[in-house]
Amino acid sequence: MYNEQLENLINAALSDGELTEKEKQVLFRKAESFGIDLDEFEMVLDARLYEKQQAMKQNSTSQSSAAPKSNKIGDVKKCPACGAILQSFSIQCSDCGYNFSNIEANTSIQKLFQMLNEAENERKDAGMSVGKVIGKVFAQHFGLSSGDKVQSKKITIISNFPIPNTKEDILEFLSLAYPKAQLKGSFLTRNNPENVDHNAFVAVWRAKCEQIIMKARFSMKDDKKLLDEINRYAEELNIK
Repeated sequence: MYNEQLENLINAALSDGELTEKEKQVLFRKAESFGIDLDEFEMVLDARLYEKQQAMKQNSTSQSSAAPKSNKIGDVKKCPACGAILQSFSIQCSDCGYNFSNIEANTSIQKLFQMLNEAENERKDAGMSVGKVIGKVFAQHFGLSSGDKVQSKKITIISNFPIPNTKEDILEFLSLAYPKAQLKGSFLTRNNPENVDHNAFVAVWRAKCEQIIMKARFSMKDDKKLLDEINRYAEELNIK
């Protein structure tokens, strides 16, 4: 609907199903710079947010145990040390200096890989007929889709998985996702089965990395050290 740069910003801001006041201001400034009517843009933004929230609700049954818990109240959160009310993506309390470390988010990152393993186990439990094996090998050899339902399910799990909120969790997630967001194999080896399987997920892992990077740039722009590391990942993945 809008140009690619603005669409990427919108997707990043809405990736967790929430829209903070700071994110709104950034989006409105960018939309205004493109000559977009702000009243119309606000209506579109509200509709996009509603759609994202509805999509996340539909996946809540299968992913409720994986979603990181939060002490957020709307677009703010409460410091567990002194009770101060802070912006939702603050990484340190401005009143008492408490550093937020979301241990449950770390657990949820591990849960993501557990969910992917469980999805893969569905393939093993069901088994594969000789015809399916031949079909998959044929598709891999010619770079075609094999209609793999397990693969589609895993892509959906990665795409819909909530991104972390704190700097430690963001860096941990990127360190795990980064190698999975890069293509494997040369021109001669890209059709090897192991490379085909890996490369089938590169796009969704890269999109998840882009969401995390853009979210961090939005909410943690005052943390120069973190942004340096974030931008290093962005450069390696050719994310602007």
